[in-house]
Amino acid sequence: MNMKRIIAAVVCLIGFSFAGFAQKSSPRVSRKPVKNTLTDAEKETRFVRDLMKKMTLTEKIGQLSQYVGGELLTGPKSGAVSDSLFVRGMVGSILNVGGVDNLRKLQQKNMESSRLKIPILFAFDVIHGYKTIFPTPLAESCSWDLALMYETAKAAAIEASASGIHWTFAPMVDVARDPRWGRIVEGAGEDTYLGCKIAEARVRGFQWNLGKPNALFACAKHFVAYGAPQAGRDYAPVDLSLSALAEVYLPPFKACIDAGVHTFMSAFNSINGVPATSNRWLLTDLLRKEWKFKGFVVSDWNAVQELKAHGVAETDEDAAMAAFNAGVDMNMTDGLYNRCLEKLVREKNIDMNEIDASVERILRAKYALGLFEDPYRFLDNQRESREVRSASAMALARKAAASSMVLLKNANALLPLSKQTKRIALVGPLANNRAEVMGSWKARGEDKDVVTVLEGIKNKLGSGTEVNYVQGCDFLDPSTSEFFSCS
Repeated sequence: MNMKRIIAAVVCLIGFSFAGFAQKSSPRVSRKPVKNTLTDAEKETRFVRDLMKKMTLTEKIGQLSQYVGGELLTGPKSGAVSDSLFVRGMVGSILNVGGVDNLRKLQQKNMESSRLKIPILFAFDVIHGYKTIFPTPLAESCSWDLALMYETAKAAAIEASASGIHWTFAPMVDVARDPRWGRIVEGAGEDTYLGCKIAEARVRGFQWNLGKPNALFACAKHFVAYGAPQAGRDYAPVDLSLSALAEVYLPPFKACIDAGVHTFMSAFNSINGVPATSNRWLLTDLLRKEWKFKGFVVSDWNAVQELKAHGVAETDEDAAMAAFNAGVDMNMTDGLYNRCLEKLVREKNIDMNEIDASVERILRAKYALGLFEDPYRFLDNQRESREVRSASAMALARKAAASSMVLLKNANALLPLSKQTKRIALVGPLANNRAEVMGSWKARGEDKDVVTVLEGIKNKLGSGTEVNYVQGCDFLDPSTSEFFSCS
């Protein structure tokens, strides 16, 4: 028995010895720690989804809500932002406030008041310039110069972003063939192909350096056929064949997607009886499923509430449910999402997964602009002073104006005006008008910066030419009694 124990002990010692020898003689293999490197897209996804896990339903719906932040109204008076909304995290975006100092106050109030400190997205109607005003889009389309239109959109983005803006509600890409419709001036006119090319140029211009604080999110509007209302009346119903819709009115919007546009705006009008703002086929089946649009959709001003006027919603809750379930991610100004969506979710009338999808789209937009890294990165007073009405922007505006002019008639080779001309009669309500000659949607353009037609002619021809000016009539006054007083 003792002999067996002795043999076993010897075998164990030999085994340990060989094992030790093997360990000493084997070369050591250095193993580098494996790095779990994330791509930029994966980092964005992780950040956004981690943030969403911290958000209450109220805070999520708040990201889907946009409010007016000032007195510049571009529609009927509606919901304004309040301290209480900031505190509860119920403001995702603010529109119609410009200027670094103004926007810093709003962003700072939000960052100090809200629980999760999610930055505000600031939007503005920068249609054809911010402070430096370029020709209206319809006028600019007459130049047929796509490179020029890219440059004016880019210049507008540089100037507006220098004043703290993140997002413009442009370009308007509605094809319009009825001159009675007043908003025809905001688009490229009646030709679908030209409209597509201009849409691409302007989207790329606004978004020329996206991710840096000198570019803007563009917004394709108004989806769709807003430019074809009955009798040319704004907001009126639209009745179109599907072939006309597909061949004439939809292509410019698809061109915006191909150019990388980040946001869409639903239209006020109904199309063949269904309001665009509650049209799931349009906003989800076509836009997202067929066209693969990945950005977010905002309603037009009060358009969700106006579903009641269309007759497709009886209550505010009905309107909010119809718009959201159709595919409108962000509610502009009327506040219905904040008032109604939480109850609709709890009652199972809206899918929580759809709420999360809309919130994720908006948070991704803010991430793409770098606002989570620095909510104040667009708010630089020195850059604002340097870029707003810069010499280069003013020179570009002059070039664009010259390129956009259309000469319909030049009887007796009257133009260009010569300094040898002794007397000129100048008649009309626009001849000495500063405000109206900037065109509609003049953003932050100021009358004091305008050179009137009368001043321009006098400056050009000098004191040697007598210029006799009378207003003649007003815009809505058919009287011609003053016409001959300048003779």
